[in-house]
Amino acid sequence: MRNCGTLLHISSLPGEYGIGNFGTDAYSFVDFLKKSGQNLWQILPLGITGYGDSPYQSFSSFAGNPYFIDPEGLYKDGLITKDTLDNEKIRAERVDYGRLYRERYGLLKHAMSNFNTDDANYVEFCVKNAWWLDSFALFMTLKEVAGSKGMSEWEKEYRLKDKAALSNIESRYAQEISFWKITQYYFFKQWNDLRAYANANGVRVIGDIPIYVAADSADVWESPELFLVDAELEPKLMAGCPPDAFNDDGQLWGNPIYDWEAMRMDGYAWWKKRLAMTAKLYDLVRIDHFRGFCAYYTVEAGERTAKRGKWKEGPGNEFFEAVRNSLGNTGIIAEDLGFIDEPVRRLLQSCGFPGMKILEFGFDGNPDNEYLPHNYTKNCFAYTGTHDNDTFMSFYLKSDAKTKRYIRDYFNIDSSGDICYGAVRTLFASCADNVVIPLQDYIGVADAGRMNTPSSLGGNWVWRANISDFNDKLAERIYELAALYGRTRTSVL
Repeated sequence: MRNCGTLLHISSLPGEYGIGNFGTDAYSFVDFLKKSGQNLWQILPLGITGYGDSPYQSFSSFAGNPYFIDPEGLYKDGLITKDTLDNEKIRAERVDYGRLYRERYGLLKHAMSNFNTDDANYVEFCVKNAWWLDSFALFMTLKEVAGSKGMSEWEKEYRLKDKAALSNIESRYAQEISFWKITQYYFFKQWNDLRAYANANGVRVIGDIPIYVAADSADVWESPELFLVDAELEPKLMAGCPPDAFNDDGQLWGNPIYDWEAMRMDGYAWWKKRLAMTAKLYDLVRIDHFRGFCAYYTVEAGERTAKRGKWKEGPGNEFFEAVRNSLGNTGIIAEDLGFIDEPVRRLLQSCGFPGMKILEFGFDGNPDNEYLPHNYTKNCFAYTGTHDNDTFMSFYLKSDAKTKRYIRDYFNIDSSGDICYGAVRTLFASCADNVVIPLQDYIGVADAGRMNTPSSLGGNWVWRANISDFNDKLAERIYELAALYGRTRTSVL
């Protein structure tokens, strides 16, 4: 089946509460997808974010972001008053994470203090998820006790999990620990309801998981034996990628590297739990930085750039066979971008996962460029761009005159033509089984719509759509293309 859909993160949804959430506007977006003949909704990671606000640097690989909890849902459940709800409204065109941090947790703590912890559904949730929830709630409480400092700055007894010290925290801060558990209950309750609505309307949800975890995370704190960290839980090696045409210094992500040998010895149990949970949350999932399973780039602790790093062999096909034998087909999409060599191509072919094709990468003047649609294979997901790229309009405007002419010729449009419409139509017409377009490229926004600039801090992850963007005119335009090129259930014969 040929599919099409939209890339739009939860944070970018419109709404009155400062950031997109699982409320009314999310359901309206699902309605828009259905009306426009689309059957895929791709989002970014849903994890709780820390310094820098990146969804790819989360305090936990399993916990969800409390900012996405719909305040109106709390009101409907009687946890806050109408006045409290109205006071929480923030009519912001872009996400202000600083304000959210200062104000939203106050609302959530007030609401959760009114929650009945004897609720049978909540108790069941806590029991089923105790394997990650207990350590996460304790980790976040310790972070609060430490004044929101990173784990490396905690008192040693807390960082290294002294039993007596942790027992004292559990006794003194039971209410705070409970708060983090209740927020997770509400997060997953509201998310599961939204996803069920999407599925009921013929829309499959594509999730996204980072390959690595943050150094300051409950994952490292709870299971340091699975990571290459020292006795103080500091990374011995850091993840990143080498210098390339886009960055002379490479990218130094700072995440700790997995101890793949330790993971192999226990049958990759942590990863199996992670992917099993992912399979319950999404219909498909994109694994970020797929090449890291073939070979991964490491940088010694203390380096300030990624220039002096080394490649090391990854777990390869053994890992994916172990996952497949345990979980079956988990609907994985491989983010096979960046430095891709033959071993990575062989691994992808062996696994059978669809890879990604980015239209923006195609216009270097080489007709054999794999990112040009006439070179696509069916088993792929094609995009105009991703969250890490310029919007297509911005990409076009920044291109030189020769490249602009090449793009217009490829789309068969003149200088007055709608360049974003040409890009979308070209991908819809391609042989790619799946096409996903960032909402910014459907509506033709330029620089202001960029979601993230890699290796930069500040100004990222803040773009938000307007409810007017989900209009009938755009829905009709997308539906016509989806029908014309056989990407909706009703297609032109």
